[in-house]
Amino acid sequence: MRRPTIADIAQRAGVTKAAVSFALNGQPGVSAATRERILAIAHEIGFQPNSAARALTAGKAEAFGLVIDRPARTLGIEPFFMQLISGIQAELTSHQMTLVFTMAEDQEAEIEMYRRWWAQRRVDGVFVVDLQVNDRRIAVLQELHMPAVVFGTPRGTGSLPAVWQDDRAAVDSVVRYLSDLGHRRIARVGGFPRYWHTTLRSEAFGQAAAEAGLDAVSVEADYTAEHGAQATRGLLGSAEPPTAILYDNDVMAAAGLGVAQRMGIGVPSGVSIVSWDDSALCELIHPALTALRRDIAAAGSQGARMLREMAAGGQPANFQEAPPVLQVRESCGPAGVPQIAGSRRSRLSA
Repeated sequence: MRRPTIADIAQRAGVTKAAVSFALNGQPGVSAATRERILAIAHEIGFQPNSAARALTAGKAEAFGLVIDRPARTLGIEPFFMQLISGIQAELTSHQMTLVFTMAEDQEAEIEMYRRWWAQRRVDGVFVVDLQVNDRRIAVLQELHMPAVVFGTPRGTGSLPAVWQDDRAAVDSVVRYLSDLGHRRIARVGGFPRYWHTTLRSEAFGQAAAEAGLDAVSVEADYTAEHGAQATRGLLGSAEPPTAILYDNDVMAAAGLGVAQRMGIGVPSGVSIVSWDDSALCELIHPALTALRRDIAAAGSQGARMLREMAAGGQPANFQEAPPVLQVRESCGPAGVPQIAGSRRSRLSA
């Protein structure tokens, strides 16, 4: 079935196509009665204006963009991004706006996407995630004068507004909790060191542990179950294994739990496990995982409101999220001694 056009409306209304365009775009040039008749005909035949043409005419795309340059398999299993997108989409939908979402191979490809979108008026602004130390995207977006809101620390966002959480406060709450349980050797399985949030969490973890008189170590991973499992085997198979491990996401924490159980180490009797992000996964597995709970969807909605304000010419301030709350579950308990059942630690750490 052919899509209705401006020409169809003009023919039925007995006016020119220019008159139809004036009426549909709320511009002067037609009488109130003619405008009402044109709008009624457009509604009757199911006419919808071409979004690309409207963007060229009005200078607005009524859409915001989000580019993520992580592997697709990571996005498919990590709840964080789905919660963030749901919050963004909820806010945009309520204002009849669209989220244009895509993936990129690397930061260079992401930057090229921004340039193309802005030149073609595909979006009115973008959301930036996974903020990196010395992030090239920030300078490019400022150079383009492209509205953008960053989900990450204000320390790396230049003049762009940020939605951020206090990583130090979150780390302090976990370290204090574990110290009160008697843990003296703790570890953290973090993410990519190029990310600002990884750097800040690593610094905070080391400082908080030192202030509490604990021995602490951080190891790198890539947020996947495979790397989380590998890091856990290395830690628990070492000469002096930790009695508690904090993971930077729920997927790695769940993988770490499975590794400990397969090694014959009780959770939490032999090792306590904490996840940075809370999710349904943390509650569904056994034992359920202690986790830092934050409202990720609310952060997404807040970022969307800020980007709408920027696109309208405003200058929103940075927004600090409510502090995450430690949700204590069965995966944590008093410090025990990780003892590997049925095998020697030296074999597993080899």
